[in-house]
Amino acid sequence: GTIHLFRKSQRSLVGKLTHEFRLVAADRRSWKILLFGAINLICIGFLLMWCSSTNSIALTAYTYLTIFDLFSLVTCLISYWVMMKKPSPVYSFGFERFEVLAVFASTVLAQLGALFILKESAERFLEQPEIHTGRLLVGTFVALFFNLFTMLSIRNKPFAYVSEAASTSWLQEHVADLSRSICGIIPGLSSIFLPRMNPFVLIDIAGALALCITYMLIEINNYFAVDTASAVAIALMTFGTMYPMSVYSGKVLLQTTPPHVIGQLDKLLREVSTLDGVLEVRNEHFWTLGFGTLAGSVHVRIRRDANEQMVLAHVTNRLYTLVSTLTVQIFKDDWIRPTLSSVPIANNILNLSDHHIIPMPSFKAADNLDPVTSTPAKPSSPPPEFSFNAPGENVSPVILLNSQTRPYGLGFNHGSTPYSSVLNQGFGIPGMGAAQGFRTGFTNVPTRYGTNARGHPQP
Repeated sequence: GTIHLFRKSQRSLVGKLTHEFRLVAADRRSWKILLFGAINLICIGFLLMWCSSTNSIALTAYTYLTIFDLFSLVTCLISYWVMMKKPSPVYSFGFERFEVLAVFASTVLAQLGALFILKESAERFLEQPEIHTGRLLVGTFVALFFNLFTMLSIRNKPFAYVSEAASTSWLQEHVADLSRSICGIIPGLSSIFLPRMNPFVLIDIAGALALCITYMLIEINNYFAVDTASAVAIALMTFGTMYPMSVYSGKVLLQTTPPHVIGQLDKLLREVSTLDGVLEVRNEHFWTLGFGTLAGSVHVRIRRDANEQMVLAHVTNRLYTLVSTLTVQIFKDDWIRPTLSSVPIANNILNLSDHHIIPMPSFKAADNLDPVTSTPAKPSSPPPEFSFNAPGENVSPVILLNSQTRPYGLGFNHGSTPYSSVLNQGFGIPGMGAAQGFRTGFTNVPTRYGTNARGHPQP
């Protein structure tokens, strides 16, 4: 085969990940996150050993929140990496969707951990083991301190945005009702508890409170089933807190339009449709590219005499206030006015076997007689349709397609009879001749209806 001497070698997946990690680690802002990640791994190791020694499933459920903190630190590193990367031909919109995917994966994994705790708790309700409280309270305070310290020390942009943009969880709603009552007594606490607390801080405090109650009840009454009940409560709080964030990030991944900007987008599109030269705005599609970044595309149909660049500038100026990444396609009106040909039709293009020519009659030769009643027309009556100087007098002959066939062979002639022959012979039937007529008011009453195509008489 052909030997390429200077061909660039393809990197493996591990090599690409190592290269990108070195790129992130070169930034000093990521050193703090890496340090917290290392401490997190050490805390997770100690907590898992204490969960095994105490045999407490509630402490295991609370340890899963520390594992979730590790996922949030990885998401923060991905956010820094996204800010360093620039759009490429493959990723023309940039890499912002990677942090959305990281948030979605972290919240889904936390919910899977909660479901695992619920499954283990259901088994423990059938056979409750003994709980050792030697290191239960120590593990609780270590996990609480590290979780709060991590959440409050590091600015996690993706999770901070999702926690504010997503809908409130049931735990936040209940705490908000309680906070309003407390703030009514002590107004100074309104800046902390209202409008709603941070969901991550709230679940850390609620889980630690559940473990403290578990420790006291086991120490006082040896009530081991309360450990399983606390594990179920922590798992339900975890699931209820992470579910709205999963839904919000999932909608972003599905490229849906955010509900809170639909009204603003409709208003901007109405303003665009009223711009000078714009005829129609169609095929509009707007979606969330990343957290806080809106992208969209729209087709604008303009007049044939409008300036494309001027319309493009005005449309972009109106929509750019809300849509940061915008694609506008301008196309002119392609409507063409149909032209009427005044050239007369040549006689050689008509096939008499396929067409009938029916000339329009002229009523001037009727000598003011009505062909049906044979009475003179009144001078005061309105002029007939095809009288002198009336509209339609000089109309060309009407050409009708002879595409219909007459079934059953009734013996009538298929040719057309001019109106002049009808007027001259009276009110007759085409194909029966001038010597035939009706009995009332006409002569020459026929004894036969005519002959068929072969010449035989018809009865």
